[in-house]
Amino acid sequence: MSFENLNLIEPIKRALKIEGYDKPTPIQEKSIPIILSKKDLLGCAQTGTGKTAAFAIPILQLLHEEKLGPNRPKGARALILTPTRELAIQIGESFEAYGKFTGMRHTVVYGGVSQRVQTIALQRGVDILIATPGRLLDLMNQGYVNLRSISMFVLDEADRMLDMGFINDIKRIIAKLPTVRQTLFFSATMPPEIQKLVSTILNNPAKVEIVPSVATADLISQSVYFVEKSDKKSLLIHLLNSLSIESALIFTRTKFGADKIVKDLLRAGIESAAIHGNKSQNARQNALNSFKAKKTRVLVATDIAARGIDVEELSHVINFELPNIPETYVHRIGRTGRAGSSGMAISFCDAEERIFLRDISKLISKTIPVIEDQPYHSRTINLEGNLSVKKKKVTTRTMGNGGSYRMQDKPRNAGSGRTGINRTQRNSRASEQSRTF
Repeated sequence: MSFENLNLIEPIKRALKIEGYDKPTPIQEKSIPIILSKKDLLGCAQTGTGKTAAFAIPILQLLHEEKLGPNRPKGARALILTPTRELAIQIGESFEAYGKFTGMRHTVVYGGVSQRVQTIALQRGVDILIATPGRLLDLMNQGYVNLRSISMFVLDEADRMLDMGFINDIKRIIAKLPTVRQTLFFSATMPPEIQKLVSTILNNPAKVEIVPSVATADLISQSVYFVEKSDKKSLLIHLLNSLSIESALIFTRTKFGADKIVKDLLRAGIESAAIHGNKSQNARQNALNSFKAKKTRVLVATDIAARGIDVEELSHVINFELPNIPETYVHRIGRTGRAGSSGMAISFCDAEERIFLRDISKLISKTIPVIEDQPYHSRTINLEGNLSVKKKKVTTRTMGNGGSYRMQDKPRNAGSGRTGINRTQRNSRASEQSRTF
């Protein structure tokens, strides 16, 4: 199927052609007709499946058609609520690209920067408002925003909203929306509190669920390096200097850890930058833009800060620290190997992280090749822990055989953990700590 088959208006088809888009992704193919029919939608899809275009394109079309009618309402008519500043900015860029010939006006509001530019844009008038919860509530309380004219509401990445503690803010915002509206709800997973929210804000929704294809996952070559915690920095520098790593997104559990890795890499002459909640919005956006433009080779991020980062042709994901929630591992490595491209996922595992590796292996139902031919290999970790992981001696350049995973709809959190606690305790701690990452 092509976009020509989706009954899109000419201004949008022209914009899509300029962007080089010909065929819709599965979620776009399924969602666009539903949204154009003005039904509520419940979408279950991961980041990277094309869901932003799945709601942006039909919103632009419906508002454009409404604009041509005799009774065009004043004020913003579509509200897109999203958890992070980076994701809000990217959604704004998508509306700009797809709607360049529609005459629709949009603005993005988020915290961490001065609100002056945002309030000026709001006072001039917008059709589409893209916002993070905290800044939106601030602007509502100051009288800059009212939601009386909203006819389309999108709640994006609802499960991440829950992880980040935004659920009460969301409820306050929803309470100010008109009762009669079209609601589009997107979430990668459906934990109980999200299911409860769905039942209260959606009206007889159509459901679209997209599971990433195994073929895409097969393109991700997974490998694990057993290494002492004290040697991780040296191993990372060794790999970045010895392997053909064009671009790497490195994951760490904490903001402090991300900054420390960047300092170590810069001292080693490796251009890198960190992105996390303690960075100013300008610093985060500059780091992301530099990474996308391939001016910076390495970006170090925490899980929450990395949410919504979508970088084309990302060659490597490196887990400097293994996540204690196995589903987080799946989301991390899924940032490479997109759109049919190959990708590599490298994980470091120290003695305390053996239990995390075992949980990951169970979740993905795959053995992950262990790279032993490396200068910091720890045989102690190999011999202890009784992990069901295949040991495979290969050169560091071949990286081992590719692995694959299957996606499962389970709640996930970001956080740190220790080997002496059970899975329930780890989930609880991760939920409590997620705001600080």
